[in-house]
Amino acid sequence: MPLLEVPSGVVGDLFSRKNGPGPTNLTRADKSDKITQMNSVLRDIVKLFDVETIEKNLYRGQNHDTEHVFGGQVLAQAIVAAYHTVDAKHALHSLHAYFLRPGDWSRPILYEVDRIRDGHSFTTRRVAAIQHGKAIFSLSCSWQQHEQGLSHSQPMPDVPPPESLRGDLEAHQAMVKDKPEFARFGFRFEAIDSRPVERILASDQREHPPFKNTWLKTRDALPDDPEVHLALLAYMSDLDFMSTSMLPHGRNSMRGSIRGASLDHAIWFHRHFRADEWLLFSKSSPNAAGARGFVRGHFFNRDGELVATAAQECLIRPIGDVREKLVDASLQA
Repeated sequence: MPLLEVPSGVVGDLFSRKNGPGPTNLTRADKSDKITQMNSVLRDIVKLFDVETIEKNLYRGQNHDTEHVFGGQVLAQAIVAAYHTVDAKHALHSLHAYFLRPGDWSRPILYEVDRIRDGHSFTTRRVAAIQHGKAIFSLSCSWQQHEQGLSHSQPMPDVPPPESLRGDLEAHQAMVKDKPEFARFGFRFEAIDSRPVERILASDQREHPPFKNTWLKTRDALPDDPEVHLALLAYMSDLDFMSTSMLPHGRNSMRGSIRGASLDHAIWFHRHFRADEWLLFSKSSPNAAGARGFVRGHFFNRDGELVATAAQECLIRPIGDVREKLVDASLQA
């Protein structure tokens, strides 16, 4: 299926024709060429975002063939479904989502868009992702017409540049030689160039402070379509996010003893960005309690500007022996 066409009109400052990706910058043939030139894994991910129109306000998305529905994929597809219904002069500035039920990877996902409000300055959409007749995910998102205003940005952390860091793909390939059970987690590294500053491997069982910095970008150039970049950032915002809340507890020493799931997810889009250019995803977890972990993250471009902020609360429920030990400790306290 071809990528979605961008509606005619002026897109907000995040993706204006003047400042970056714009609907008239590429012909359909140029878009097709860029997709063809992508590596197969990235191409498949981008095609997953291209939800199919079933009826007005109703769209259908497919899943990775991985026996697991990735939350970042559902989030990205819901954004694209909403994008179909919004006037081009409005740009996405915030979203808030809830993961309600586990997804079924073997079945398509239906996305139903509710056009809550079409205003002059702001447009609001609500999206429900549905499988087997039940909502598995709910999204509320707001879109704003470009306005001039005051501006400031917190500074980017002082970290090494991505060129000096080892990529997750290379580290993962070396790790799975000794730990083949981690092999199924590596395919996204073939689409997304991920370079962690702290170099904490997935197999690391030690305790670490609850923060992590990672440089991210797609391995190949993307089409200029705004929804592709929005969807890719949303997708990347769910990569290795929940696990940040487990770092102080030795996340891999507790593998098999924690039932984890994303509960909600929020993103605020502040400035123009491209997902095929380096972005620093600076993640931290200020709190874990009540079998829930809270994580927040900031995306910075190479110029040090804050382009987006993400937050997530996740279920990190102890099970088995770990749960029994925690219960015993609380009774003795």
